Amino acid sequence: MDVTWTEGILSLAIGIGLAAATGMRVFVPLLVLGVTARMEWLPLSAGFQWLSTWPAIIALAIAAVLEIGAYYIPLIDNFLDLLASPLAVMAGIVATAAVVTDLPPLVRWSVAIVAGGGTAGVVQTAMSVVRLKSTALTAGFGNFVVSTFELIASLAASLIAILAPVIAMLVVFGLLVVFLALTRNRTPVRRQLT
Repeated sequence: MDVTWTEGILSLAIGIGLAAATGMRVFVPLLVLGVTARMEWLPLSAGFQWLSTWPAIIALAIAAVLEIGAYYIPLIDNFLDLLASPLAVMAGIVATAAVVTDLPPLVRWSVAIVAGGGTAGVVQTAMSVVRLKSTALTAGFGNFVVSTFELIASLAASLIAILAPVIAMLVVFGLLVVFLALTRNRTPVRRQLT
């Protein structure tokens, strides 16, 4: 396999892993991306170097702390899911476009929108459903566990995406398949007799 293709596949795997993480927390994966780029562990695509600047890292850190704290407040967490859904999709697109290098802009943005935004949207939807069920079953008291899981999973997914991108992409695809299988309408179609 050509080195360019290998790098392209790895950068796509990193992007999809980060996009999945933005579906759980919007700002944590972007903060991890900015810090790792600042440490020169990860190259960024042209036009995304701003993510590794100190002002961006500080702003992302503040946003991450506020987001994490707000998700521990009952009822506010459900409201935040409404706001986080479009933000997660946008963050997934940005994270993917930022790390997918060596592709023409049209291809990079197409991949970022479909793979990054789509992955972030599916994960965010799944976590919103989990939080709604937790709210219904525990009157919101179980949401603390859901929020803690999301935070740990978002941080872990971000780090795995950067350190072991192929594993991250396989895990994301496996989880997406499981989620789609669970959300399918399992009620049989009733045929009307005429």
